[in-house]
Amino acid sequence: MSSTVTIRLEEATKDKLEKLADATHRSRSFLAAEAIKAYVESNEWQIGEIHEAIKEADAGDFTTEAEVLAVVDKWKVK
Repeated sequence: MSSTVTIRLEEATKDKLEKLADATHRSRSFLAAEAIKAYVESNEWQIGEIHEAIKEADAGDFTTEAEVLAVVDKWKVK
């Protein structure tokens, strides 16, 4: 199920969206919906990870200095 949302775009962005829609044979609505979906999913994931990290920090669950140094050593150029 879908619903309608109205958004305001800068004229330049609207023009680019129109060109992209023409080039991909997709509607502006389809492209905008896909872009919003990707943005929401990415930010939803990030916020979830931040909340989990805060819970871990509040519980005192931190990485040890030895663990940090092991990762740093792993990525050093030799």
